Amino acid sequence: MFRSASTILYVDDPTTSARFYHALLGVAPVRQSPGFVLFPLPGGANLGLWQRNAVTPPGRDGEITLTTDDPDTLHALWAERGYRIIQPPTDMGFGRNVLITDPDGHRLRAFRPSGQ
Repeated sequence: MFRSASTILYVDDPTTSARFYHALLGVAPVRQSPGFVLFPLPGGANLGLWQRNAVTPPGRDGEITLTTDDPDTLHALWAERGYRIIQPPTDMGFGRNVLITDPDGHRLRAFRPSGQ
C-alpha cells in the first residue's frame, strides 16, 4: 500500500536546517525548493524540512530516531561539531542512546537497541 515513509519537520529556515542535516546524515537532498527540502534516509524513508510559516495547519514538535551500532562514538562526534546534546549516552529500557536537537529544537535520538 505505501511506497515510502517520510518524517516532515517544520523549520524556521529550510536552508539552515538543510546544512545541518546534510552534515549530520552525510547525504545530499534529493529535492529542494525555497520552502521545502527532502533527504533520503536509510531503508527507503525520507526526511522533509518544510518552512514553518507555510504549513497549514501550523505545527511544531517531533523526534527522529536513528539506529546505530555505537552511540558513544556519535556522541563524541556530535559534541565535537558543537551540536546541542540534551542527553549524553544513556542506557534505557530500549537500548543505549544519545539525544541532540537541531537548530529548530527538534529532537534526534540515535540508539543501539537492547541486546545488540
